[in-house]
Amino acid sequence: MKHLLLILGLGIGLMSFTYQSDVPEIINALKSANAEAVSGYFDSYLDLTLPGKEEVKNIGKNQAGIALKQFFSDAGVHSFDLTSQREAGTTMYMAGKLNGKSRSYNVTLLLRNKEGRHQIISIRIN
Repeated sequence: MKHLLLILGLGIGLMSFTYQSDVPEIINALKSANAEAVSGYFDSYLDLTLPGKEEVKNIGKNQAGIALKQFFSDAGVHSFDLTSQREAGTTMYMAGKLNGKSRSYNVTLLLRNKEGRHQIISIRIN
């Protein structure tokens, strides 16, 4: 019985470690201002809000990646500071500051766990 509980505990521990493993990669992609790496974590469709533009709901992954890359380039985004991170069930919320060449932008990401990895379902930058 002890062996069964030990194996079960280790299995759950390893699954939770795997479950969290992509979050640091997403944060690092934001810190290095790598829009292409960030877009690799986009869900098939997501909601995107950029400064001075209307929110676009259900934008395709490729279009959202192009828009984010253009924003990073235009704003001169060079780093990211994580200010908050919360998780409830299969949903995660992250907030922080994107630092650009002339100003900083607040960014909020909403992620969900899908097929064992986090996928970004909403980005709001203002």
